[in-house]
Amino acid sequence: MTSEGEIRSILSRALDADEADKKDEAIDLYGQAVEKILRLEDREKRDRLNKFAKQALERAEELKGIKYTGQVVPQPSASHSPTVLQPVRSSAGLASPSRSGPVLEISGNRHAYTSEEKKVLEHTSHINAKVYVPFMDIDLLEKFHFPMPFTDKDGMLELAPKQKRDFVSWVRVSELSENPQLIVGDHADFYSIRQTIVSDCSFVASLAVASQFEKKFKRRILTSIIYPRNSKDEPIYNPSGKYSIRMHVNGIPRKVVIDDYLPLGRYNQLLCSYSSNKNEFWVSLLEKAYMKLMGGYDFPGSNSNIDLHALTGWIPERALVKSNEPDFNADAVFNRLQEGLSMGRCLVTVATGELTDAEAERTGLVSTHAYAVLDMREVDGVKLLQLKNPWSHLRWRGNYSELDVVHWTPELQRTLAYDPKMAATYDNGVFWIDYRSIMNFFDVFYLNWDPALFQYTYCIHQSWSAGVGPTKDAYNVGDNPQFSLTVPAGRGSVWILLTRHITSIEDFRENHEYITVLVYNSSGKRVYYPTDPPPYIDGVRINSPHYLCKIRLDPGAERRYTLVVSQYEKTATIYYSLRAYSRTKFELKQLGPCYSTVENLNGEWKGKTAGGCLNHPLTYKNNPLYRLHIGPADTSDLVIELRGPKVYQVGLDLTVVSLTDDTVTAPFVSQKTGVYRSGFCVLDLEGIPAGVYQVRPSTFLPDQESPFFLKVKSTTNVVIEKVH
Repeated sequence: MTSEGEIRSILSRALDADEADKKDEAIDLYGQAVEKILRLEDREKRDRLNKFAKQALERAEELKGIKYTGQVVPQPSASHSPTVLQPVRSSAGLASPSRSGPVLEISGNRHAYTSEEKKVLEHTSHINAKVYVPFMDIDLLEKFHFPMPFTDKDGMLELAPKQKRDFVSWVRVSELSENPQLIVGDHADFYSIRQTIVSDCSFVASLAVASQFEKKFKRRILTSIIYPRNSKDEPIYNPSGKYSIRMHVNGIPRKVVIDDYLPLGRYNQLLCSYSSNKNEFWVSLLEKAYMKLMGGYDFPGSNSNIDLHALTGWIPERALVKSNEPDFNADAVFNRLQEGLSMGRCLVTVATGELTDAEAERTGLVSTHAYAVLDMREVDGVKLLQLKNPWSHLRWRGNYSELDVVHWTPELQRTLAYDPKMAATYDNGVFWIDYRSIMNFFDVFYLNWDPALFQYTYCIHQSWSAGVGPTKDAYNVGDNPQFSLTVPAGRGSVWILLTRHITSIEDFRENHEYITVLVYNSSGKRVYYPTDPPPYIDGVRINSPHYLCKIRLDPGAERRYTLVVSQYEKTATIYYSLRAYSRTKFELKQLGPCYSTVENLNGEWKGKTAGGCLNHPLTYKNNPLYRLHIGPADTSDLVIELRGPKVYQVGLDLTVVSLTDDTVTAPFVSQKTGVYRSGFCVLDLEGIPAGVYQVRPSTFLPDQESPFFLKVKSTTNVVIEKVH
């Protein structure tokens, strides 16, 4: 007698053969499974397995009629480079290897990724010990229906301590509802979202504002990331239990695959966020995908900038609720947010700061907690915000709450279509609060702007080794990653988004990397001294993965800026993406050149050779002297850096001895670093003719004894000898 276990074993082998592209073997095994199911004498068992028989039969027929389209498209590879070319099969969406080389086009640009960018994107595909490959066109043909329910090969997610306390079992969506649906009705309803014991209030608040946006503006910015989809391009419930979620992570959209197992507690309740509609599961599944990406439900929390960017790809920005800056304008902040929110240009959440237990009890607010901003209004000079607590209960108890009997005039209630008496009968976590109270109890607005506001964008993916340049950017940023940005004359701004790639949950828990972008008005040339001249825009170093900088266009002239990626203190190699957005065409490129020669020399000012500067002509000539032989190319770009003790002022002098070509006129007789500087100075010269040059490092005063370090970088071959 055939057992159910035997049938499931055959189906499992068929699935393995199917995935391995062993077509004939898969067809045979699917046929065996169908035959055995149909011959079952136990009617109840046969009815239970009948759906698997139907799926197996359909799949076998599908394999028999398979045809190649002949089309070749990029397909992610988890084990080697980010992409390899593979042929698509039209009916099954399966792929087989091709010998062609890697091709991955940059969105909106005709140039391919550089080899360095491929290495960066492949390295940061490894997140929390799992691989998340780029989401590509081939993924639209992914297989979602199986004879057996799909189980994620990565295993069950790590549970948070609060979940473990009440956890009973993992259950499939089909076990939780007789009529499971991904979305009930024609839109994802933000009122139905319930956060439980997972510490992801910012993520749940992000779901609320994104789903409210979908309802209000009829644009699928959230539910469009969920697969599989139906013929109307709507996400649908999958009886096989497999889902693929497209999330913007570490510079590009990536694929997050999950099954539909959810954690169930001892009181038959879900131990994750869920929809109040018992047949609806988009909230739980999106949360599960994000928690998988973040290493499990034991999540330390993030902020809505990070979460909404992952969900939508929209541009993250922080706006302080209050500031000590003299030019801070609270009304301007409100007006900008209100306009962006009302016109569908941005998504907004707001977070409280640290509150005492007494303040939390008195106000009804939660300390260090994110709230979704559903609406912003100004009525008769009073600025008001409508917020939603992700918990879907516990509301504000102050001015303009449902408990307030002073400020809710009949006219205001009509204007906002709000009845405080009706609202007081049930607590759904939604409330109105005045802007003045926001400024008292909240710290920061998190905004995410629609990238469709801009017509042009360009992105560069890079790495920055911890061993390159000084530990801190206190006196030298010359070795920092630098980029030339050329923007036309006009109105508006160019937005620069720096995104540091994060590959470990520990990076969220203990984030010590403080990054920013410094903007210099230096004609797109490399910058060495961080404060001389001062930066045009001095970026604030923050330990968030995202930093946004805005550069206003000059209506009267084209401008060329230098962008410098900066860290507070380099503790590890970082991987990052630098993306620019603009309504007008611009040029963003990494600053070169690549030097073919880099020489590091150790020297010393000691005794007689500590001669001081030219103000002391009798002793200056005793300073250490080096001879540089540059050639044989026509010209060379040359950089000479001098490092000494910060307590000493140091300088360099480069002098022409002879040129290889007698017909060439020397560009200078002697070139100096100018004003003596504390501990560091540099000569950066372009178009230096082949020949012999002498370089003399010195301190400002004689008898200042110390070791020093000389670095010489050149685009051509350079031979260096010490004269004395």
